[in-house]
Order: sequence, then structure tokens, then C-alpha cells
Amino acid sequence: MDKKIKKIDQALQDYYAQEAVSKDLIDAVLYSIHAGGKRIRPLLFLEILQGFGLNLTAAHYQVAASLEMIHTGSLIHDDLPAMDNDDYRRGQLTNHKKFDEATAILAGDSLFLDPFGLLAKADLADKIKIRLVAELSDASGTYGMVGGQMLDIKGEHVQLDLTDLAKIHANKTGKLLTFPFVAAGIVAELPEKAISQLRRAGELVGLAFQVRDDILDVTAEFAEIGKTPQKDLAAEKSTYPSLLGLDKSYDILEDALNQAQAIFQELTAELQFNADGIKTIIERLRLHA
Repeated sequence: MDKKIKKIDQALQDYYAQEAVSKDLIDAVLYSIHAGGKRIRPLLFLEILQGFGLNLTAAHYQVAASLEMIHTGSLIHDDLPAMDNDDYRRGQLTNHKKFDEATAILAGDSLFLDPFGLLAKADLADKIKIRLVAELSDASGTYGMVGGQMLDIKGEHVQLDLTDLAKIHANKTGKLLTFPFVAAGIVAELPEKAISQLRRAGELVGLAFQVRDDILDVTAEFAEIGKTPQKDLAAEKSTYPSLLGLDKSYDILEDALNQAQAIFQELTAELQFNADGIKTIIERLRLHA
């Protein structure tokens, strides 16, 4: 996985090594890209591709990089004063604290728009690229992450029920985490049934990821999560622990991961999928109560 992360990072670096219109903008973009992060979303995509027997190519790493761009841009914008107003991300100053608010907004804009150009240039069949662009747009825009972020903002200082909370996170967090599962199925040209199974697995991992994040917000220290802990409490946001308690939240996390693993067992039986790599990533999402 370390080798894959290096190649993802190289694909990102290569894209921004083109002649710059504004070096200041590139510096701000690369500051957040190079801040670290586990690269979970692109790794999920690559591991699933390998599980279906594909040899990874430069084009595959460009798809992975495009996903990481969207995710990194969302973090820059999430941290802005008008949003979560955070000072630290991935253990270092947030983009607007390192540079300034206007620069951070533009860096986020770049990271939302550049991925589609990168996808369009990837050495993949046009029909595959068109589907990837449509899926990534749906996952990240009005009908996915951005829409979920709007619901999240409106949910501050409001007592939400579990249905409302699930809707927020299915969009804000879940859809971008579902994209690598679906994208792998599209690139591997799998039957639609298998793509639907991958979509469901992605939704379950997305749910688990959000519940995990909610748990860590109230149980972890700064050194562990690289950002200010207990921000959700301070903003009076409804979370899984606040609605259900920690014990039930742990149960939901475990159940979602178990269901996702079961889907990959089905794909192993039906399509000779090698689940070793993806299972390793999923197992790392577990927490011990």
C-alpha cells in the first residue's frame, strides 16, 4: 500500500507540475495535498481493481488522484471560518490559517474542478470516462457531498433524529466513499449486478467511516486524529454517539463493516474476486470499544 500511496502522490504532483498560471495558487493546493492523510478513498479503488485481476496503470492512478483532489478540496472548505472554523487539519495548520481565506477558497475551487480535466485525459475508453465523470459529479456535488454539507450546516444547534442524521452523512461522507467502489466496477467493466453490489458495499463503508469519525471526535486526542477534537460537541451537532451513545455507535460501526465484508465474500464466490487487499483496509476501520 505504501507503494500505491507514492504513486497516487506522484500522479497528483505530475498534474500540478504543469506551467502555472499562479504559483501562489499551486503552492496552496500542494500544501493541503502534501499534508498527509491515509489516501483511503483512492486505495479502496486500486485494491478493488487488483482484486478483479487488473494490472494497475497510470490511468488508474489518475482516477485515484482525481478522487483525492475532491476529498482534499472538501477538507479545505470544511475548515473555513464560515464552515467548521478549524485551525488544524492532518496535524498542521489549515489552509486558510497557513495562507489566507481567499486563497483557501480558490485552492478548494481548483481541487473541485481539476479532477474532471484529469479524468478526461486518462488513457481509458471514452465510455468508461463518461461514466466516471458522471459518478464523481453526483458523488461530490449538489446531489452528494455538497448537498450533504448544506444539510449538516442547517443541522447545527438542532436536535435531529436518526433518519435526518443518516441522510446528512449518506450524502456528506457516504457518497464520496462509495465512488471508489463503483468506479472500480466501471473500470473493470463488471456486470451491472456486481456494480450494484459494490455500490452497497461502499455505502456501508461510508456509514462505518462516519460513525467511526463521530466516535473519535469524543474519544480521541489531537495527536491521533490530527484535528481539534470535540468540535461536534462545541457546534452542538447531532452525532451517532450523541443520539445513541457510544456502545450502540460501536455496534453500528461493526455491523456495517461486517455487512461490507459479506458482500466481498459474495463477489469472491461469484466472480473469483480476490478480497485480501480490500479486507485489510476495511478491517483497519474497526475500533475497540
